[in-house]
Amino acid sequence: MTATMPLFHVERGEGTPLIMVHGYTVDHRLLLPLEAVFDGRPGWRRIYVDLPGHGRSPRLNGRVTAGAVAGALLDFIDATTHGEPFAVLGQSFGGQMVRHVLAERRDRVQGMALLAPLVLPHGERSLPEHQALERDEELLASLPPEDRADFLGVGVWQNRGGWEAFREHVLPGLRACHREDAAELLKNYLLPIRPEERIATDDRPHLLLTGRQDGQVGWRDQMDLLLPHYPRMTSVTLGGAGHNLHLDRPAQAHALLGAWLDELADHR
Repeated sequence: MTATMPLFHVERGEGTPLIMVHGYTVDHRLLLPLEAVFDGRPGWRRIYVDLPGHGRSPRLNGRVTAGAVAGALLDFIDATTHGEPFAVLGQSFGGQMVRHVLAERRDRVQGMALLAPLVLPHGERSLPEHQALERDEELLASLPPEDRADFLGVGVWQNRGGWEAFREHVLPGLRACHREDAAELLKNYLLPIRPEERIATDDRPHLLLTGRQDGQVGWRDQMDLLLPHYPRMTSVTLGGAGHNLHLDRPAQAHALLGAWLDELADHR
């Protein structure tokens, strides 16, 4: 890997850069529904990036670890923002990545939003039982087996609306991800040092959104491990939302993200 490793990304708008980072085995398309948040909010240059080995980005050279992915992301941010102040948003594994970015570029990060961020390894998480809040058996029976299995593994609204959101925004990334790299990353998907051990405290405007029905990373651990380090962090756990909470509860997620952006704009 070199400092100039290209990462595929999609840009929208102009102004202060906002780096948008997806989770494990998906890609930037998962976060594109957040574009609605920027209606009537000019001044943000949204940069939706595909992490290495995900979407249309190239694979890493060498071992695939959380640290290597974080390094490639930092190189991309430095090359893309040219020393400007910027904000970050990360979902799931991407939440771990942007917390690392904050620790590494603390003097330039204006604020951070976390959507269902990864904080603990498998086996150490406080997780609710996976449940379906609504289930359309006829729809599920009509799906290809692999698609159905992926949908059932994460979806809490197992109905037509939930499937259509999953098919459009989640499934393309799952199919584009490099499987061997994903398997290797899973062996080393946590950073050696938790970013908060280096940050201590940071009192800028941050946002934490979790889903009450999130059976992948849960919501309790984020409260315990993150909130003490971010005194001004707004934290909301959305009922009726799983791991892809912005797809399950778009109106609520958009309103909270909009309020966070407005707070950042007031401090620019």
